[in-house]
Amino acid sequence: MRRTSTVEGFKVLLRRFQGGRKSITLIVSTDWLYDNLGAEDLVILDVRSPGEYGPGHITGAINSPEGNWYINPPFGPDLPWMELPPVEDLFATIGSAGITGDSLVVVVGRTSDLPPPAFAVYALAGATRVADTLLYAGVKNVAILDGGYDKWVADGKPTSNVPVTPALVTYTGKVNEAMFVSKDYVEKRIGKSTIIDARDADVYFGVTQEPWTPYPGHIPSATSLPAPWLWTFTDGIGTYKDAGVLREMASGVIGWHGFSKEIIVYCGVGGYASTAYFVLSEVLGYKNVKIYDGSAQEWTAQGEPVVLYKWE
Repeated sequence: MRRTSTVEGFKVLLRRFQGGRKSITLIVSTDWLYDNLGAEDLVILDVRSPGEYGPGHITGAINSPEGNWYINPPFGPDLPWMELPPVEDLFATIGSAGITGDSLVVVVGRTSDLPPPAFAVYALAGATRVADTLLYAGVKNVAILDGGYDKWVADGKPTSNVPVTPALVTYTGKVNEAMFVSKDYVEKRIGKSTIIDARDADVYFGVTQEPWTPYPGHIPSATSLPAPWLWTFTDGIGTYKDAGVLREMASGVIGWHGFSKEIIVYCGVGGYASTAYFVLSEVLGYKNVKIYDGSAQEWTAQGEPVVLYKWE
């Protein structure tokens, strides 16, 4: 199967909205991806583990597990967890996946095996973490498969157990240095920028303390926009809420006219923040969104002040 017109039109759409408001099409459906299997320049990037990829994956998808796209995997000995890799290593990873500057990359993850109301649904954020890292590295055409591989199977789409080995390329791109910010940067922007906490609401309010932070609370002046609220779960499969709903949710936190104001998103270690970034910047078109990669884990490790919610 080879259909290039839809993919080319999608890439034109991405370029047209670059730096401005983009379309919800950046989160593609299983039908869209099925209709474009084999299209020129399309790279289906399956970021599940090799053990998940091997028994079944989307036809033509390559496997580059989520952990390849950051250093210090969560729950490991090296802190802080889930940080950007060195640029030369990142570019090598991109090249090993056969991704070029002309590629349209559709990132395929999985839904969580911890459906609501469990503690967290971190697996869904894996796809956005990889997508954001690609954007940081200068890959312009990046989308996410809504519902991931789980919805692909649930929708009856064809799968394969034949592994795909991509042709190695030398990737060159321009890193977006302004996309990720440091703890020092965040400290200086308190009270000046919109800081968004993408963790669960109970964690933001200090009702629940995550085990990777020594004490509860949130960064002073931060407002709550929990990443799990951006998803809808049906039969254990997570998909993104409708674009109009996402806009209403974002406007309730940021305001209707805040498209140019600086927004800094953070979470516990860097997963949920990637989802908030992708929705705000890539889907809804907020123009000045940044990620605090160290997130609450780094912030609280240094004894920085936090605010606990207080009933008035």
